[in-house]
Amino acid sequence: MTDNNRLAAGDTAPAFTLPDADGKEVSLSDYRGRKVIVYFYPAASTPGCTKQACDFRDNLGELNGAGLEVVGISPDKPAKLAKFRDAEELTFPLLSDPDKSTLEAWGAFGEKTMYGKKVQGVIRSTFLVDENGKIEVAQYNVRATGHVAKLRRDLSV
Repeated sequence: MTDNNRLAAGDTAPAFTLPDADGKEVSLSDYRGRKVIVYFYPAASTPGCTKQACDFRDNLGELNGAGLEVVGISPDKPAKLAKFRDAEELTFPLLSDPDKSTLEAWGAFGEKTMYGKKVQGVIRSTFLVDENGKIEVAQYNVRATGHVAKLRRDLSV
């Protein structure tokens, strides 16, 4: 993946409609008029992804209070997302993108380095989409641990 495929502030956020953990379809357009943090993670119930999801869960009150919604997207099937949500008591939507078309549209799937090797996979990424569907913040290769705290600092939340 080249940096040319990556989104940047000012770009229009690619539209998506994906099933949540219960199989209910959720679209980016559902958030029109509100700001939403869209984050992409490799796999539910893995250590890093669990830490990141729980950080969002634990900071959701402050984020919502600042007018920010949160949506997580991974290639996991809805049933796995439901188990993850229930096990970790997650209170924001987790969306399923098994064919990775949304991940690819957002530049969150492609070549990355893992344990010193180049592999194809999910690039842990976070975006802030404004009320009009424009990218306000685009962050690629974020760390699972400490990312939400950094995001809150960056957004003054």
